[in-house]
Amino acid sequence: QVQLVESGGGSVQAGESLRLSCVASEYTYNSDCMAWFRQAPGKEREEVAIMYRAGGTTYYADSVKGRFTASQDNAKNTIFLQMNSVNSEDTGMYYCAAGAPREYCNKGFYYYRNWGQGTQVTVSS
Repeated sequence: QVQLVESGGGSVQAGESLRLSCVASEYTYNSDCMAWFRQAPGKEREEVAIMYRAGGTTYYADSVKGRFTASQDNAKNTIFLQMNSVNSEDTGMYYCAAGAPREYCNKGFYYYRNWGQGTQVTVSS
């Protein structure tokens, strides 16, 4: 029934760190790619990190490069997003997603079929 479940969000101050987790079903975890997206009120849902499962490569949005790191634990069907040095622009609902074909993994949220419920991250100054 539930294919993706995010956790780890919360309220933090600028400069602090946060670690998000996403537990997936076996089928969903074997997707060509998995991704982290985020969305703030009044803004489009944007890519944060795109993880190509087979090749072991990860691409990050320019806004988070050098601050965020995506990782995985295959034994637990879990991916993570380590968020360091957060700022107010990182505020938003963070989603774990899967189910996009490899050639569409970096084409936007529309191509992802499976989504978690989201976990809220709020950064204050």
